[in-house]
Amino acid sequence: MRYNILFGGQAGQGPNILTHVLAEALVKLGYYVFYSRDYQSLIRGGHNFNVLTFSNKPVYSNDSKMDIIIALDELTISTHKKDLKKGGIIISGKNPNMYFAGRLFKVLGLDFKLLEQEFKSLKKRFEENMKESKEGYNDAKTDYKIEPPKKHTKKHQLMNGSQGIAEGAVKSGLDVYFAYPMTPATPVLGVLAKNQIEKNYIVLELENEISVINAGIGASITGAKVMVGTSGGGFDLMTEGLSLAGMAEVPLVIYLAQRPGPASGVPTYNAQGDLNIARHAGHGEFQRLVVSPGDVKESQELISQAFYFSQKYKIPCIVLSDKHLGESAYTSEIDVKITPSEKSTSLGRYNSYEKNEEGCSTENASKIKANFEKRIQKQKDIEKEAEKLEMFKIYGKKNSKNLVISWGSTKGAILDSIKELDCEFIQILYLEPFPKKLAKELKDKNIILIENNSTAQLSSLISEKTGIFIEDKNKILRYDTRPFLKDQLNSEIKKRLK
Repeated sequence: MRYNILFGGQAGQGPNILTHVLAEALVKLGYYVFYSRDYQSLIRGGHNFNVLTFSNKPVYSNDSKMDIIIALDELTISTHKKDLKKGGIIISGKNPNMYFAGRLFKVLGLDFKLLEQEFKSLKKRFEENMKESKEGYNDAKTDYKIEPPKKHTKKHQLMNGSQGIAEGAVKSGLDVYFAYPMTPATPVLGVLAKNQIEKNYIVLELENEISVINAGIGASITGAKVMVGTSGGGFDLMTEGLSLAGMAEVPLVIYLAQRPGPASGVPTYNAQGDLNIARHAGHGEFQRLVVSPGDVKESQELISQAFYFSQKYKIPCIVLSDKHLGESAYTSEIDVKITPSEKSTSLGRYNSYEKNEEGCSTENASKIKANFEKRIQKQKDIEKEAEKLEMFKIYGKKNSKNLVISWGSTKGAILDSIKELDCEFIQILYLEPFPKKLAKELKDKNIILIENNSTAQLSSLISEKTGIFIEDKNKILRYDTRPFLKDQLNSEIKKRLK
């Protein structure tokens, strides 16, 4: 059992709240839910749509074909009618958005009391929502008899990647978050700002990303646990500050939410094009950590690990996410493993120059050489420490000669796509330092690479670190700024299996 429902309409008509109300109800019933958002860079008008996929088994992605389309305008019908499954239904009309909530609950055979509970949790427009949804519920008939959910052994909640990043930072002891709004990093700014008084930390929106990273460095020097957030274009502006953090040995966590580039790119869509800049930004040679979560739980756990490494080794740590992960909602386990970290900064002299023991700038060759060797040793210590953690994960059939490899938000579509296939899947969590044990796992395998970019940046990294080259014919690359879909990806993987 796997259902796909598309909610479409203009910005401002309310497809988001419709999607979320149904998703919350389904999760509370015990179903697994995943929904993604597709929206234009507009406040009003245009065409926005969400796709919600639910099942009584774990689900992490959407399909290309819909069982139900909820059309709040005619454009939704003309755009997506071709995607409707045979026997699928379209619910449309000139009605308030909560009318459609009522009709959909009736169509799916869901108890109206569930909808009432969701309206109460919204804490606004309760009477209006109830009236509108009752009309829709009474006008509809039950078209689907969905299978009942299976009993869970663990507690679940509905959460998106941005909420996961924010939650993980707070649990890690966040003191200050600096950011300048830039999609898709902005939702983390909103989540953290909303809860800052209750959770006892500070959120500051500054005038640009140069100010953001420099303020972050300054706050960290005073002993605060600091995170800054941005997307690719803003990260470009942060690179000089990144080098400063590396030279001055200042702990700093950077949340880098990717979107298509270069320049302003496609602001509200998805890509994985910033792996290279995350690894190489800044001048000279200095240590950093780059990690990339693939779901909400990992977002929390890897943020906490970034805080741990930044504090222990006094380095900048980059958590690399993207729009698809940040703005998609997943059924997520509540049980999350947070890595504790102690504040390590002490007041002293900080500058961007090579320095002696007193913190004064130096041009002494022997001292400069010693500083470099200290940083080289730090890199070795970081690599050794990282090996104690889960630097990559293995799924699927571990003895298969076929191996799918990827990173970040592609994880969900891959997991859904390989369930019935003869292949293994390796998801890389640590991109810098790179997991040394990975080379052994890749040996003598038919490697299939999956990435949301056009240049196969992970493939280049694997070749650099292991000497293993992936054939171009085995690279599945999507670079139209849209995420992978389960059924389409399944077909592409099948073509490359041995």
